[in-house]
Amino acid sequence: MAKPSSADGRTRSTVQIFIVVGLCCFFYILGAWQRSGFGKGDSIALQITKSNTECEIVPNLSFDSHHSGELSKLDEADSKPKVFQPCKAKYTDYTPCQDQRRAMTFPRENMIYRERHCPREEEKLHCLIPAPKGYVTPFPWPKSRDYVPYANAPYKSLTVEKAIQNWIQYEGNVFRFPGGGTQFPQGADKYIDQLASVIPIANGTVRTALDTGCGVASWGAYLWSRNVIAMSFAPRDSHEAQVQFALERGVPAVIGVLGTIKLPYPSRAFDMAHCSRCLIPWGANGGIYMMEVDRVLRPGGYWVLSGPPINYRVNYKAWQRPKEDLEDEQNKIEEIAKKLCWVKRSERAEIAVWQKTMDSESCRRKQEDAGVNFCESSDTDDVWYKKMEACVTPSPKVSAGDLKPFPSRLYAIPPRIASGLVPGVSSETYQDDNQKWKKHVNAYKKINRLLDTGRYRNIMDMNAGLGSFAAAIQSPKLWVMNVVPTTAEKSTLGVIYERGLIGIYHDWCEAFSTYPRTYDLIHANGLFSLYKDKCNAEDILLEMDRILRPEGAVIFRDEVDTLIKVKKIVAGMRWDTKMVDHEDGPLVPEKILIAVKQYWVVDGNSTSTQ
Repeated sequence: MAKPSSADGRTRSTVQIFIVVGLCCFFYILGAWQRSGFGKGDSIALQITKSNTECEIVPNLSFDSHHSGELSKLDEADSKPKVFQPCKAKYTDYTPCQDQRRAMTFPRENMIYRERHCPREEEKLHCLIPAPKGYVTPFPWPKSRDYVPYANAPYKSLTVEKAIQNWIQYEGNVFRFPGGGTQFPQGADKYIDQLASVIPIANGTVRTALDTGCGVASWGAYLWSRNVIAMSFAPRDSHEAQVQFALERGVPAVIGVLGTIKLPYPSRAFDMAHCSRCLIPWGANGGIYMMEVDRVLRPGGYWVLSGPPINYRVNYKAWQRPKEDLEDEQNKIEEIAKKLCWVKRSERAEIAVWQKTMDSESCRRKQEDAGVNFCESSDTDDVWYKKMEACVTPSPKVSAGDLKPFPSRLYAIPPRIASGLVPGVSSETYQDDNQKWKKHVNAYKKINRLLDTGRYRNIMDMNAGLGSFAAAIQSPKLWVMNVVPTTAEKSTLGVIYERGLIGIYHDWCEAFSTYPRTYDLIHANGLFSLYKDKCNAEDILLEMDRILRPEGAVIFRDEVDTLIKVKKIVAGMRWDTKMVDHEDGPLVPEKILIAVKQYWVVDGNSTSTQ
């Protein structure tokens, strides 16, 4: 048998080398082609992702999740959601932490009984608060400023009590709000014109305002057209549903009172504070109430007091009060204002305007010379359930002049960040956060095309961070209540106010200070991860259901495992849901869960669905 020659061996080796090299080149080119995004599989995946994200939230949309997640690992018994039953009809307007019956068990001194008193764990309701029979979606803004459907808040008492003051009138099946108030029966617009002759309302210098004892919030309602946003509050008291009317009108408001607890707002938050016959005894208790206003008022900010005792020499007979009492009251107010370095800018008719000094250092020297008592707390924003004290809150060395007029301040670097007062947040991280939320909001608008239409007026961000969601969604058609949880890693609410936005501190282990059905859209970013092991997710979701309007929407953004648990709970709450991928694709573990609350109302002593 002939032996193979060495030439034949070399030939076979050469062929094998060419084959190996050829295969390597082929797979390299194939891999590059697939990575380029032009492969058939990639284009199909792109179309699927696109079709899954470009959906519109409408009442008849079926929300079927395309993410099974960990559900396949659950036992069949565990996979069935708990079904929450409707509460009794008497709970239609239930406010857990301002319950009238519970309030009456607390002392009336200094309005303690009107403060937050939340139910104990065993007293909490674990049912769904029903809407009243005939409930309808509120009118869109700006019509809602002037008209509220009667069925949504069927309380006529204010139409009688405040008839001559033009607060509210009942006409057919709606309430009409002429824009009047106790101090402005001719209308809020004319009243604001008077203020604007002293306060620079028109140029964006004054953007955020605080209305103490707001009534039905007509002052805040009419400031909106002047690009000023007011945070209004009033207690839940004998004036039935005044804050509820405000929110039905589309005006920012919460249930609250200036009693013994600090206001749930950061220091140096507001450009203007306002009291129109708000019945707060400003000169009492060592000036403690004016000192709390001073804490939340920005250097250079304005305080407006309208009504008694202003200009008492002319008005005491009309007020039917002794001249001496009014004189003593006004003297106390003037004395406290001087201690606070407030300068009176105007006193005309029944309106007085003071301005807080911009020169904090000079003011501090004067106060030290006068023996003023300064607050000792190192954190002036640590206010949740903290008692007010008769002391002056020192202002840090931050220039209020660095705050730009609105709307420029919406994206300008806030002074708190520029001065390094927010640990871990630099100018760069702030700008990155803005870009991230612009991207997120653009994705939301593809998912829910009603966001830009005015369908959602009252919006809440339950974990607001730096306020970048609210900034990205900013529009004259809507406002956002930016909630900074008391459990959040960073206290950022001061930054939010420096952007010309509003918000509040809150602990979501408790009920929010509002009536049922007061928000059209709720945004919850990372909220359930934040509150993991802190309190029951079921309680938080039931509270969200309480404050959300029928057919209102919720946007959850969180880790997929967390959202799967949330989705299971809300499956028993008459909500429709849909899970959506992160805008960067299905491989990102953070997902978006969209929910819409079904429409259903109370029916006598039972409830019905429609």
